[in-house]
Amino acid sequence: MSQDLVIAVDAMGGDHAPDVVVKGLALAAVRHPQVHFHLYGDEARVGPLLNEHPALAPACTLTHTAEAVSSEDKPSQAVRNGRKSSLWLAIDAVKQGQAAGVVSAGNTGAFMAMAKLILRTLPGIDRPAIATVLPTLRGESVVLDLGANAECNANNLVDFAIMGEVFARTVLALERPTVGLMNIGSEAGKGTDAERDAAARLSDSTLPISFHGFVEGDDLAKGTVDVVVTDGFTGNVMLKTLEGTARLYTQFLRQAYSSSLLAKLGYLMSRPALEKVKARTDPRRYNGAMLLGLTGVAVKSHGGTDALGFANAVCVAIDLVSQGFNETIKGEFGKVEMPLAAPAAAP
Repeated sequence: MSQDLVIAVDAMGGDHAPDVVVKGLALAAVRHPQVHFHLYGDEARVGPLLNEHPALAPACTLTHTAEAVSSEDKPSQAVRNGRKSSLWLAIDAVKQGQAAGVVSAGNTGAFMAMAKLILRTLPGIDRPAIATVLPTLRGESVVLDLGANAECNANNLVDFAIMGEVFARTVLALERPTVGLMNIGSEAGKGTDAERDAAARLSDSTLPISFHGFVEGDDLAKGTVDVVVTDGFTGNVMLKTLEGTARLYTQFLRQAYSSSLLAKLGYLMSRPALEKVKARTDPRRYNGAMLLGLTGVAVKSHGGTDALGFANAVCVAIDLVSQGFNETIKGEFGKVEMPLAAPAAAP
């Protein structure tokens, strides 16, 4: 790992910032001791927290700003009034070449709007998408969009399919990942006009994509396809429903295992197996979604995560930068986009 690798961090973004942010960076610094973190936030709040982590402090540079984007701010409002905010300054550090990537647990809409304005999108991409990897019965699947675009047209969904397919090939090392469009049914006539139009284009085009067709909600857990494409509204609801369901069943298990002495003994016997299940399904393990389609590496952490989850998001950014992922996805997207944009042959 290069000693010059710098990650910009929005220290004030998230439900429990800046405390969780600093604690998460302390964990990430143990995993990546040669990385430097450039924090942007209120010095009066962030400074004392850094002092509580003497091993972390030398790996950090703090730039003071009293302004921060709140979770209630509309994206347009944040862009107009937040140009001195911790989020804006952290993203701008990537544009200025002062950092290789940016991480924030703050307002998703504001993060996307600012990142799109500051970093710009790749050629041919209208809207970036938030993508992450989720566990399935078959292994792992890439899912996008997870909240950046509440409404999408057919062009957006096709772009997401291309980016998701490239993401799966480069990150999951799948030679020919399958792609599916989330819908309310697998039949061809189901869904909105945008979904049917996108499916038709993906089926009929010369794009080198293994298009499966429509998939339903339960196909995500089954791992029916390697890439699940949907609009940001559906994707965000789907993600939070999965997280809530995981917490629900965790609570059910705790109640069941504490219901009697025999149940407690059963827990002791089954604890090793339960720990394996917990580790595989822990949402914090998969925290850290990339904003695909931008010219710089930008990673969004879940706003309500804890220190471990934020550390994982930071490590996602570090890994993407160190692997040269953004350069790869730019090159790969250019290759797969060309057949779609190629003009029709003259009669």
